[in-house]
Amino acid sequence: MTDDPVELGVQLLERLEHAELSLAETIDRLETITTHPATTREILETAQTRGIIERDGDTVTPTEGQFLRFQSEVVTKDGEFTCRRCGATLSTGHFMRLPAGDHGPFGSTCIRKVTGRE
Repeated sequence: MTDDPVELGVQLLERLEHAELSLAETIDRLETITTHPATTREILETAQTRGIIERDGDTVTPTEGQFLRFQSEVVTKDGEFTCRRCGATLSTGHFMRLPAGDHGPFGSTCIRKVTGRE
């Protein structure tokens, strides 16, 4: 596991289930990791350099297609949490299990939104 937000962000982009996203939608997902513009830019540039995404103007297209397996790569934990995407109070948090570390917590709707299942 790592505390490196760039690596975590790249791994998040690697698992998006969208055919394409606007740059704003992509940044919305990355804001669950960082709100620092320079870090967000570094995540996008690193993902593009590694061939994980392609960028054309304001459109981001994932190229890898390594989707999250909800049975093994999304885990739930009971406790008192705040959703990283919407700020809602949660009694059960959903976490993405990525090689760089667990990312979350998210509510049941936000985990689907972040990954592209909804």
